[in-house]
Amino acid sequence: MSKSNGSPSGNDKGDVASIVASNNDLPTTSVKQGETGSSIASKPSSSSAVKLKSEKTDLPRFERGIVDGLVSKFGNSIKIIYIKPLRIKIEVPPKDIVEVAGHIRDESGFDHAESVSATDYPKTGDIEVIYHLGSYTRENLSSHILALSTRTDRDNARLPSLIKVFKSVEYHERESFEMVGVYFDNHPRNDRFLLPEDWADIPPLRKEFRIKGR
Repeated sequence: MSKSNGSPSGNDKGDVASIVASNNDLPTTSVKQGETGSSIASKPSSSSAVKLKSEKTDLPRFERGIVDGLVSKFGNSIKIIYIKPLRIKIEVPPKDIVEVAGHIRDESGFDHAESVSATDYPKTGDIEVIYHLGSYTRENLSSHILALSTRTDRDNARLPSLIKVFKSVEYHERESFEMVGVYFDNHPRNDRFLLPEDWADIPPLRKEFRIKGR
């Protein structure tokens, strides 16, 4: 459901950085340091390792290797938003997010979610949810953040919960449900967390919300 740049046409040999795409059409959020940068589009992968043309895109080698593994495994399900030193952002369809998150935890080494953000975009008709993933167990990932993003229709905002992959999302997803109105399937408690029990207005972080009397 993402309003994204079209994926490039080309060969099917898994070269995910044969062109550099513009990121101007992508909405930005300020929930995490480093949430800006250039965008590159992905292509289908092959059985061989995905190779990025660093001589053209000047991508950091370590972070590029993490993305290589994801694109090699999931192909076009992975949309690369940016790759920068210590920071990666990818976007995946809602139907794939649980499987991708499990792979990131088990194979890439990002073992917990530090935070979850939800941002309402009325002009494009969707809501973006971003999981900021880090690692306690791998020293070489201790300063890295992998932003795992997905999108849902704001008029029927439902996404699979990642609580069975990252237990730490429990309260973050509840807050996103309460404040932005995203219902998380298979979450045990989509209920009030911060707002009064008798709250009867729309979620207060929806863009159309107005404080009464102002």
